[in-house]
Amino acid sequence: MRHKVIFVILACAVLFLGGCTTIYNPATGQRETLLIDTQTEVSLGKDMARQISSEMKLLSDPKMQERLRRIGKEIAAVSDRKDIAYHFNIVKEKEFNAFAIPGGTVYVNSGLMEAANDDELAAVLGHEVGHIAARHSVKRLQAVLGYQLISSIALGASGQGQVLQAVDVVFNVIVLGYSRKDEYLADKLGVKYAKAAGFNPHGMVTFFQKLKNEGKNTSLNLVFLSSHPPIDERIKQAEKEIAALNQ
Repeated sequence: MRHKVIFVILACAVLFLGGCTTIYNPATGQRETLLIDTQTEVSLGKDMARQISSEMKLLSDPKMQERLRRIGKEIAAVSDRKDIAYHFNIVKEKEFNAFAIPGGTVYVNSGLMEAANDDELAAVLGHEVGHIAARHSVKRLQAVLGYQLISSIALGASGQGQVLQAVDVVFNVIVLGYSRKDEYLADKLGVKYAKAAGFNPHGMVTFFQKLKNEGKNTSLNLVFLSSHPPIDERIKQAEKEIAALNQ
């Protein structure tokens, strides 16, 4: 009987691991087991992007788009992840926020873009590209939804309700925030990518200081502050990362 139980467990393990991919992730510096590969992630991301486009007003201002895509392209070129194409969109919202979804698409609110200079915007984009490179939202998705549901969504075998479920998971991450560990890593990568792309990495610090001051002087909903680790801690950590890069 014991041997039969072991056999069943091993058989289930083989079936489960058949959908897994183990990679070395240079963004995290670790070997990671993923339930979804890049192709599946990109396919899922396209479904999510379509859903987001139907629910949010995207800004098509040519000058702002050119600035965002120019800086975004430079950040993406030095990122630790080159197996996807990055896309950058502007959401017409005053709140200071930016977020990324699986598959390489980054969204930045127009209010944030108007407030940030190029070095600061590069740091913000580096932070979001860092989340993508570290596959933070993918890991959260696979933990919540599981391989079978994610695969069925990506292959078009699921209904609209399941696509909405995946969107909800990602937006819960956006609203509630990633873990502190994930956020600090994204900040570290943001500093790293900004410097590598030729921007002043201190833009990460001045952006955080700008957020802090804005939070004191206005009732504007600063999502970037409310859903992330304490701003003073992030400033200190960013300064340490910049100092380490300059050694």
